[in-house]
Amino acid sequence: MQVDEFDVKILTLLQENGRLTNQELSDLVGLSPSQCSRRRIALEQGQLILGYHARLAPRALQQEIVAMIEVKLQSHEQQKVASFVDFIQSETPILDAYKTTGEADYSLKAVVSDLDSLNALVNRIFTTHAIAHIKTSVVLDRVKENGINA
Repeated sequence: MQVDEFDVKILTLLQENGRLTNQELSDLVGLSPSQCSRRRIALEQGQLILGYHARLAPRALQQEIVAMIEVKLQSHEQQKVASFVDFIQSETPILDAYKTTGEADYSLKAVVSDLDSLNALVNRIFTTHAIAHIKTSVVLDRVKENGINA
């Protein structure tokens, strides 16, 4: 899909505030509301807009502990990697997962209610898969998240 400067402006504005109406977008972008609506729909259908989400405070769901977990697998056999990815996708506490270069194969962001829950998650990762190494860091403060200053 080809994007122009108007599409980039629409994407940037929606990333900052996904609740903008077509009228508000049109005022900010300089296009008519109907043009903004057509462009937004095209960006959604083109998979450039993947969804709209509410940004919640950690205490909203009583999950105030954020942990960054680096995982190194013992084996990169296709079946074992697929099993690990399925596990990651089924674990509700894991919000984000990235396959990475460097010492870790995967970098995970998890949100849990307490240290016991974090310990249980790390134990599930260790005991259900062939893991060579796990490094867990607890987040002390959110400085910038999802491109937004905390």
